Amino acid sequence: MGEIHRIDESNGHPTTELPGDTPTLRLFALLEMIASKDQLFTLQGLVEETGMAKPTLHRMLQQLEGAGLLTRQNNGRHYGTGVRLRRFAENLLLNDTHHGARHAILRNLVAELGESCNVTTLSGSEVVYLDRVETSEPLRFTLHAGSRVPAHCSASGKMILSQLSPAQRRRLLGRMPLERYTNKTVTDVELIETELKQVRRDGYAIDDEEFLPGLVCAAVLVPCATGNSNLCIAVQAPVMRLTPDKALKLLPALRRAADAIGEIENEVQDDGTADLN
Repeated sequence: MGEIHRIDESNGHPTTELPGDTPTLRLFALLEMIASKDQLFTLQGLVEETGMAKPTLHRMLQQLEGAGLLTRQNNGRHYGTGVRLRRFAENLLLNDTHHGARHAILRNLVAELGESCNVTTLSGSEVVYLDRVETSEPLRFTLHAGSRVPAHCSASGKMILSQLSPAQRRRLLGRMPLERYTNKTVTDVELIETELKQVRRDGYAIDDEEFLPGLVCAAVLVPCATGNSNLCIAVQAPVMRLTPDKALKLLPALRRAADAIGEIENEVQDDGTADLN
């Protein structure tokens, strides 16, 4: 689900777009908006907030209220989160031990290295941040879980792409928008292919200011027992603290963390297989 973006600043009253290609996704976006603020909403307030037609919003609120996801409070004109929605959030936090264990490893890695670290996966032509822990250093590049970066000029993207067969890589690279972000971004397919072969041999990848000026990143794969991995763990820092040469010294710690996360992923897969039997 995408973030809620502010649009239409024309009359000094910005509205909040409810993204979604289907009615169900727009209902979910409305829930996201209501849950993101510590306040109750009226129908008229939501009309002003979103710019949507009152009959449409009224119908959406009725659906969510009927499902127990929203509830009317005070004089019946204000809407807030319902018992079912709160129980959903509580169950998610209670049962997501997989994410909690992975996040703890990431947090310990940041404490050891002193720099921001993240867990990533490849989605299409982009790398998605599944989890991230920021350094306490005042000078840092602040990103967040859900951020997307181009695969061809990110350490994690190059690491994951390096596992693919030459035919798979050429097919994907031939359709990817190989945009140049800095003067170090490589956009030539042949040069990228040569680097990916080296990455596969080395077992690590470096982003040397290829996506953002001043940002250096190193990534290694999270081991997968069933074949190619679509998970990486990476460290990022400003170039004045982390050069490509310095990044090589962090690889042992990265690999220990990657192995620990790999064990968690394999346990989750084993548990899922056991449940099906």
